[in-house]
Amino acid sequence: MTESKRIVLSSDHADIALRQTIAEHVAAKGWDVIDIGPTTSESTHYPKHGEEAARRIASGECQLGIILCGTGQGIMMAANKVKGIRCGVCSDTFSARMIREHNDANMLSIGARVIGEGLALDIVDAFLSAEFEGGRHATRVDMIKAIEE
Repeated sequence: MTESKRIVLSSDHADIALRQTIAEHVAAKGWDVIDIGPTTSESTHYPKHGEEAARRIASGECQLGIILCGTGQGIMMAANKVKGIRCGVCSDTFSARMIREHNDANMLSIGARVIGEGLALDIVDAFLSAEFEGGRHATRVDMIKAIEE
């Protein structure tokens, strides 16, 4: 695992500008941001972007990830196919905090066509500021991990 606070960001073509705004926002909070694109609005396939970001976390290169597509659902589904990834789609700050505190999520997915920039940044802040509580939640996360085996 890397010593620095390193986070990977990716998206499909749905909203590159929002991803870049999130990247700047996260960098201003002291994170080393790895933005793996894309850089043009040409149509692209969200599964490859979700998988690539998830593999950066699974390998230990990055600690957390934020991914975006139109609804956040498809790219999240692809990311969750990578062993060790726990990614949730969030459209509110409560859920973003809870997926970290209770589910030890290591990725956040956002629907770029569902929420606006201000709420997206609030969701990112809630996700990044929360920490896994462990305890009874660790038992449940271990049960999720066992499903992968």
